[in-house]
Amino acid sequence: MKIVVVGGTGLIGSQVCALLREGGHEAVPAAPSTGVDTLTGEGLAAALKGADVVVDVSNTPSFDAEPALDFFTRSARNLFAAEKEAGVRHHVALSIVGVDEVPGYGYYEAKVAQENAVRGSGVPYSIVRAAQFFEFVAPVMDMSTDGAEVRLPSTRLRPIASADVAAAVAEAAQGEPSNGIRTIAGPEVHGLDRLGEITLAVKPDGRTVVTDETAGLFAGMPDVLTGDESTHLATTRYEEWLKRN
Repeated sequence: MKIVVVGGTGLIGSQVCALLREGGHEAVPAAPSTGVDTLTGEGLAAALKGADVVVDVSNTPSFDAEPALDFFTRSARNLFAAEKEAGVRHHVALSIVGVDEVPGYGYYEAKVAQENAVRGSGVPYSIVRAAQFFEFVAPVMDMSTDGAEVRLPSTRLRPIASADVAAAVAEAAQGEPSNGIRTIAGPEVHGLDRLGEITLAVKPDGRTVVTDETAGLFAGMPDVLTGDESTHLATTRYEEWLKRN
């Protein structure tokens, strides 16, 4: 199949492209750097010509509510118009565990709007909701560092390796549309503060973790970021991944 991967040059997209090529498919990365801009529609028609499947793992450059909502809804309009014109038969979208259970958080509300656009597009679809990536822990720690202290809440997460997310997305792209949601997460539940402690135990840098329920992006989040009994659990553990990376 010809599979166009929107956001195909990023962390998840580049791995998805590699997996699809290993599976014998033509994987085409679509991003501004390859001449495709979903916000303006530039390059979409040419990229999607002859495409069987479109995978959307793109992300907004801003986590603020208004620009995130504009990015996801405008990109969706342009993308689905081009998909219908090209006769695309399957759209795969990457979303977030618990995304529809965090009221008042603008970025998550923007992702919900994107999911709604997928469902209402008329194009057969599969949505993969993933827990937070292992790769996200270190940047969150850096944003929450004050001197030698890393201030983190105890918000519970079930993080997952980006490689495991890419594998699930690539699997969905090679299968039939589910017209539903598959949720994936890592094998272990940790508080974000505990993830910080594990990180610094494996890679000490002089900082220490202080539990602060008011600090950072995940402060005050409801306990919905770990999935439920239907969540598919990957096998890669965070501490093992840290030691390898």
